[in-house]
Amino acid sequence: MCCRLEFGMKASGMRMVTRSWSREPGAGPRGIGEEAAPLGRGEAAAEGRKSHRPVKRQRKAQSLNVAYEVSDGEKGEGTELLKVPSWEPQDWQQQLANIRSMRSGKDAPVDQLGAEHCYDPSAPPKVQRYQVLLSLMLSSQTKDQVTAGAMQRLRARGLTVDSILQTDDSTLGTLIYPVGFWRNKVKYIKQTSAILQQRYGGDIPASVAELVALPGVGPKMAHLAMAVAWGTVSGIAAVDTHVHRIANRLKWTKKVTKSPEETRRALEEWLPRNLWSEINGLLVGFGQQTCLPVRPRCQACLNQAMCPAAQRL
Repeated sequence: MCCRLEFGMKASGMRMVTRSWSREPGAGPRGIGEEAAPLGRGEAAAEGRKSHRPVKRQRKAQSLNVAYEVSDGEKGEGTELLKVPSWEPQDWQQQLANIRSMRSGKDAPVDQLGAEHCYDPSAPPKVQRYQVLLSLMLSSQTKDQVTAGAMQRLRARGLTVDSILQTDDSTLGTLIYPVGFWRNKVKYIKQTSAILQQRYGGDIPASVAELVALPGVGPKMAHLAMAVAWGTVSGIAAVDTHVHRIANRLKWTKKVTKSPEETRRALEEWLPRNLWSEINGLLVGFGQQTCLPVRPRCQACLNQAMCPAAQRL
């Protein structure tokens, strides 16, 4: 008879399952400290006759089969011990160190005109957060210098949820022009501002899911808003065309990616989380100054010898 014994191993998230054979067919296992029942009269005689018979050789003990099973409720904790190391690009640490060196001057447009520089630091906290969100909405498909100019004009009129809702579309369009797709942004800014007033008391949501539900707010803006406005790293923020281009040139993605959002997900699969807040600023500035979209300055790049793209240019 097969006996199945299970021992919980919660520390490792697994359970050990053993299988062994009982002493006699049909007999159940004897518990620890359990005494055998006394023999009856006929049974004692039979037992005596058995003692004169030749002793049979004991059967060879069955080998112990051990299997480890992970229960559904314990997956995650135990399986981490068996996790295969994830893929990571070749030479990425040296390439990152070189980019840090080239960006040590902090003199790229993003260093002075990014979303973290476009809000009024003297305004109440929730107004600051609203201004951060608006600067991100304006920045899509727009150079940092143009976004900064539009924010200056808006702030000069008192940039709050109420002031935007009281501004007519024509005036708002004049204030934000020439940001990319300015007509659509007028509509999105008005719709989003109304939602913030009605549902959030003039503040902005504190989660990526709620932020991307707002008109005109995509994942890139949401993650950067979480980082700048709320001080929370929810993902690699603002993976724009610069980060998308450089990650593919350096082969920092396991396969070629076709959009910034796809690049963000690919980077998050291997890049250590403690680098998520830093990587955007580094690569955006690097893309603005050295790794240009057209005619990149490979001769001035410290990564020239280890950059796959530089070998083809």
